[in-house]
Amino acid sequence: MEQWLEIRKRVLRDGVSKRQILRETGMHWTTLEKILQHSSPPGYQRTKAPDKPRIAPYLERIHEILEQDKYAHRKQRHTAKRIWERLQEDGFTGGYTIVKDAVREIRRTSREVYMPLKHPPGEAQVDFGYAAVKMAGVLRKIAFFVMALPHCDAFFVKAYERECTETFWDGHVQAFAFFGGVPKRISYDNSRVMVSKIIGPRERELTAGFKQLVSHYLFDSHFCLVRRANEKGVVEGLVKYARQNFMVPVPQVNDFSELNASLLQACRGDLQRRIRGHEHNKEHVLTDEQLSFLPLPFAPFEACRTQPGRVNSELLVRFDNNDYSVPMEYAYQDVVVKGDPDHIKICRLHDVIAIHPRCWSKEQQIFNPYHYLPLLERKPYSLPFAKPFANWVLPRCFEILHTRMRLEQEHGTREYIGVLRLLEKHPLRALTTAVEKALRRRVTTKEGLEQFLPGPQQPATFLLAGRKHLRLVQIRDAQVSAYAGLLEKRGVI
Repeated sequence: MEQWLEIRKRVLRDGVSKRQILRETGMHWTTLEKILQHSSPPGYQRTKAPDKPRIAPYLERIHEILEQDKYAHRKQRHTAKRIWERLQEDGFTGGYTIVKDAVREIRRTSREVYMPLKHPPGEAQVDFGYAAVKMAGVLRKIAFFVMALPHCDAFFVKAYERECTETFWDGHVQAFAFFGGVPKRISYDNSRVMVSKIIGPRERELTAGFKQLVSHYLFDSHFCLVRRANEKGVVEGLVKYARQNFMVPVPQVNDFSELNASLLQACRGDLQRRIRGHEHNKEHVLTDEQLSFLPLPFAPFEACRTQPGRVNSELLVRFDNNDYSVPMEYAYQDVVVKGDPDHIKICRLHDVIAIHPRCWSKEQQIFNPYHYLPLLERKPYSLPFAKPFANWVLPRCFEILHTRMRLEQEHGTREYIGVLRLLEKHPLRALTTAVEKALRRRVTTKEGLEQFLPGPQQPATFLLAGRKHLRLVQIRDAQVSAYAGLLEKRGVI
């Protein structure tokens, strides 16, 4: 470039002859003319693409292979090397480099381009993403729900155990509350949570659950064409943004509550960012967009999946391949199970008969020991082997009480179970305090222990059961005449 500049200065500015420059440099006159005509080296430019006679008959075959790859899993698509090997099977005799260049060019020229879109207010897009999280010290995969508002670029993110009907519904409920209203139109992919059957390019047979959600909030739904996720490209990009910005490095949390508190804070913080091309931040634009929203219903949608069930002989009812316990009086009865992201509610008619934390593992049994106390009273000697009580951790004083009852009473275990049944009427803290007081006073009967519980009490009774040494004590009958004499002395009668 330096020589180029120097020659142009000498000839065009200083008036040195071309002949002199040619003698000094030894360059060809056409090269000199090119220097004088261009302020910078134009470089080599082809006037037409070079002929490739060897690969030309096979270009259609390469196109065919790459087109088929669009419908294959991304990890099972052809590399250029694999295409070259397949072409050799068809008689191709050229080298790998020629094929590699042809594949690169076809991929470059066949890439889809998109029309920039203008998003009106009151529209939203929904999608799920996945990320790795270290929860309670264990690295695991979680799903996260994303709802985006393309007009104001605001978004809402919440993490769940997995993508399913109830998490999908709950994501909508929480997002609507976060945005302060319901978008008039929401775009989706063709997930089975919403679509039970694809009828045509734009026609969908919706699931009963999704119809309930739409009926509650009254928004319009839009479904992308199959394999056209770019129709909701805003939320696709925000899924990637949320993963890279909110989950890198890998979050280390105790539970989902802590993770979602962090994500909610991040979503609120993002509202303070200024929108490109606007003078205001996202929160200001969102406030204006809320005028286009549908109002929130008086009551939020119940984000749970409901299914019928029947209680078996072990007081268990199945939901999502796990078994949950119910009280003994509902054995063999038909019930309705409602599962939301956090809890399992078991209902009989209009009454909730049991509530459990949601278990997201498979083939597990989730017990509430209180449900089995009446059965345990009938079968007291099953206590050491009863699964519902295997992991039931009670304060140390209960174990001490049980030991003393077994030593001092003939039916000490049965008496101890009677103490446990007091938990049906009293909180654990109150009963623990009563047990501790009873132990200090060497009271080892249920009736005696009840005197230390709050509320109205029945008079304590003293039972001889289990106290054989007291059975030998002789108590003389009371003489009423002796009491009458005492009263006469005091002038009462």
